[in-house]
Amino acid sequence: MGEVLDRIEEHAEEIRAAGVEGDELMRLPDTSAQRLRDAGVIRLLQPVEHGGLAAHPREFAETVMGVAAMDGATGWVSGIVGVHPWELAFADPKLQDEIWGDDPDTWLASPYAPMGVATPVDGGYILKGRWQFSSGTDHCKWIVLGAILGDQHGKPIMPPTILHVFLPRADYTIVDDSWDVVGLRGTGSKDVIVDGAFIPDYRTLDSADVMDGSAPRNAGRTESTYLMPFSCMFPLGITSAVIGIAEGALACHIAAQKDRVAITGQKIKEDPYVLYAIGESAAEIAASRAALLETVDRFYDKTEAGKEISFDERAIGRRTQTAAAWRAVRAVDEIFARSGGGALHRKFPMQRFFRDAHAGLAHAIHVPGSIFHASALTQLGGEPEGMMRSMI
Repeated sequence: MGEVLDRIEEHAEEIRAAGVEGDELMRLPDTSAQRLRDAGVIRLLQPVEHGGLAAHPREFAETVMGVAAMDGATGWVSGIVGVHPWELAFADPKLQDEIWGDDPDTWLASPYAPMGVATPVDGGYILKGRWQFSSGTDHCKWIVLGAILGDQHGKPIMPPTILHVFLPRADYTIVDDSWDVVGLRGTGSKDVIVDGAFIPDYRTLDSADVMDGSAPRNAGRTESTYLMPFSCMFPLGITSAVIGIAEGALACHIAAQKDRVAITGQKIKEDPYVLYAIGESAAEIAASRAALLETVDRFYDKTEAGKEISFDERAIGRRTQTAAAWRAVRAVDEIFARSGGGALHRKFPMQRFFRDAHAGLAHAIHVPGSIFHASALTQLGGEPEGMMRSMI
């Protein structure tokens, strides 16, 4: 276990308890956000020259899992907000200084989905749009957004060119009443609106360069952490959170069943069917964890050796990552169905783990269709085209 996770573990009970508050506030409680800052969770993938740890991606994943096992929303914010310093590490040094120069604990929100249009003007772009699902946004002073390049009239140019654009808090509006959901309520994943903000050129990255690995190399980055594929690093934080939530649900379930007696008078620990379900679910969650970490370890080792990770390998890595999330949530379903009616009470955390797990599975990064298609096609000697190559 890494030092960052050691530090956050010291406050595990406080973070678990604050999960109730986050569910009501529909954002991360200030105390939980402060614990993440103090422990350095969001600085795990941040470059050393800006106060970060430039950690091995495995340590990042394990930390996110550990936090999510305490509280799903806190783990989710750790995984989503925690990956943004990784990309900022190969943005323009002027932008890095602008964001981290005075405070290395400055957080960035997102999303990357291109829900706005960037219209070229002298020295940069004018940005307009509305973006959904900006996780942890109340605690962030900057944001990175996906935008489609537009023509001089603000109409998207086809085929699309996607930019990642960085804005300070003064240049966008958070829509406070836009997040009232069934799961991951405490993430505060609200809508944001940008209405004509000017984006200087140095505050942008070409999404294609980020996706194909050109951006970190063009920036002169040589550390293996920053040369990892985007299609491995971005999903890593999200899927780690889902697996951590499943681990939290399992721990919660086991604790509740130790002394539980069924309505029939039988002790749960003497019910062979429940025992089988617990054993099977524990094995499935452990397999999900192992599969995700094995992929990131293997990709890191190959990157460290100076070798390229092929499209075929990336596709299979995405298949593994997506399947891991689904496997873990199916395991949660099995134990939740055997938790008894008490698990439905809002005063117990089991129901929140259940809701958070399913909400996490709904993220676009976990949709298996095109990923399974592309990975199978490459193994059969085919060549995925168009959307079949998306996020691979």
